[in-house]
Formats: sequence, structure tokens, C-alpha cells
Amino acid sequence: MTRTLASAPIMVLNGPNLNLLGQRQPEIYGSETLADVEALCAATAARYGGTADCRQSNHEGQLIDWIHEAREHHAGIVINPGAYSHTSVAILDALNACDGLPVMEVHISNIHRREAFRHHSHVSARAEAVIAGCGVQGYAFAVERIAALLDAGAR
Repeated sequence: MTRTLASAPIMVLNGPNLNLLGQRQPEIYGSETLADVEALCAATAARYGGTADCRQSNHEGQLIDWIHEAREHHAGIVINPGAYSHTSVAILDALNACDGLPVMEVHISNIHRREAFRHHSHVSARAEAVIAGCGVQGYAFAVERIAALLDAGAR
């Protein structure tokens, strides 16, 4: 079954500590809040005739459960796994089970200009694209890219 933005939402997942956007290290992550990110994703999806289902958890297992849900009910996944990018093979395995579902990895900061341990992301092995260092605007880019991939697949 081919899903479109008209038939299924884009799942936007945010990992640990992203609930503190706007408060935690604003010199790195900016002053926008998670609510701002969610509003941006919803507005961007709406421009393409879709919706965004935004969720955040500090718990790896919860993120995995939501990825499993997206497999069945969503048109694509935008994920900012936070620190789990660098440690979670389990999140990678869950994403790998999402055959045919576009996945975009987002990082607010440029992880390649930060500590060496942040330079590798397990999630990148599954993502169609990795957007890093664009601030929260990276989420809008990710939603737009999923819309473009779904449109190309519908032709």
C-alpha cells in the first residue's frame, strides 16, 4: 500500500532532552521550543496537504514503540533521536523494519562540528537524508523532503 500525505500523517519523533528546547544550551540549540518545532512541522505538512503527528520521549523503548506504530499508520518519519543517534542500534533496527517508509534524520546543531563521539549516527544508515546544523528549520526541510519523495513515488 502506498501512503500519501493525504492518507496518513508524518510522524515527527524527538528523543531525549528535546523537551527542554529553548531552555537547555540555547547557544547550541537556539531559543525555539519544542512547541515551536511542532507548529513548524504542522504548518509545513499542511502546505503539502498533510499533517504531522509530533511526539517526544526521553525513553528509548517508547521511541521504538512509536516507530513500530509509524510502520503501519504513517506516511514517513522525521526523527531527531538526540543522543540515541550515537548509541542506539535498537532504534536503527526498528527503522530498518519500516520498509518503504521514508525516514529523515534531523539534528538542530551540526553534530560534525561538535565532540568526536557525536560524529557517528547509527540512524544515518537508514535515513534517506540527514539534516544537521540548520536549527529547527531542519525539521521543515525534512517534512518537505518526505512530501517530495511521496509525490515522486505516486507518479
